[in-house]
Amino acid sequence: MEKRVIFKQKLLPYFLIAPQIIITLVFFIWPAGQAVYQSVLQEDAFGLSRNFVGLENFVYIFTDETYLNSIYVTMIFSLSVAIIAMSVSLLLATMADRVIKGATTYKTLIIWPYAVAPAVAGVLWYFLFNPTVGIVASYLKLYGYEWNHSLNGGQAMFLVIITAAWREISYNFLFFLAGLQAIPKPFIEAAAIDGASPLKRFWTITFPLLSPTTFFLLVMNVVYAFFDTFGVIHVITDGGPNYATNIMVFKVYHDGFLSLDLGGSAAQSVILMIIVISLTVVQFRYIERKVYY
Repeated sequence: MEKRVIFKQKLLPYFLIAPQIIITLVFFIWPAGQAVYQSVLQEDAFGLSRNFVGLENFVYIFTDETYLNSIYVTMIFSLSVAIIAMSVSLLLATMADRVIKGATTYKTLIIWPYAVAPAVAGVLWYFLFNPTVGIVASYLKLYGYEWNHSLNGGQAMFLVIITAAWREISYNFLFFLAGLQAIPKPFIEAAAIDGASPLKRFWTITFPLLSPTTFFLLVMNVVYAFFDTFGVIHVITDGGPNYATNIMVFKVYHDGFLSLDLGGSAAQSVILMIIVISLTVVQFRYIERKVYY
């Protein structure tokens, strides 16, 4: 029988949830409302005058080839980051779950990168692959491969994907490891007794039981790639070369703060918000049906 908590004071529940409601209103609802409001305005660079233009900002950005390219770049970037980060972290979690000696040290070293801010991670990887002084770029040059991500769009995209995925691996690792340790060991032992190979045991028992964790991390990784990777792009490539890494969140910043197109930038942020909400709804509505609980 479920035990319900009854508050004698009618106002007490509202006081308890008031801090969270205030934070949500101030940092989420109010900025989103401001973005929607500014998206239908045309403002000058100094904010001294504004004109109502309706949906002209949206019409303009959807006829802008640079913005359409940023949508394509964002999709490639976010899917690549999510797939690489989740695959590598699942492999590491599987290995860590089997480690006996030095397990604590091994797990701690894997978790550390998550404490690194995206901008700092970008600086670290930028120096590793710097065409002039980077140690990785130097080794690549020794083997006859010329690395210069400031001129090569494909190299730039590869570098920002690896950097963003590297930082997110630690986050995914924690959840995958917790999910693996929660799986009852008799299931695995029974399959081993029946003669199932380690790979077959993983795909038929372990991975299906990890589906709730995988589903959750899929949502979080997509949101991370859309929003939290701004620092990586800004430090390493600044959206270049030739817009090869100009993802949507970076274009919002570029048009709003550098080009001073406040209305167009607000319209782009509204579209970005709609895309992320839509992806989340699709994931929960359709992908969740394939989740085993």
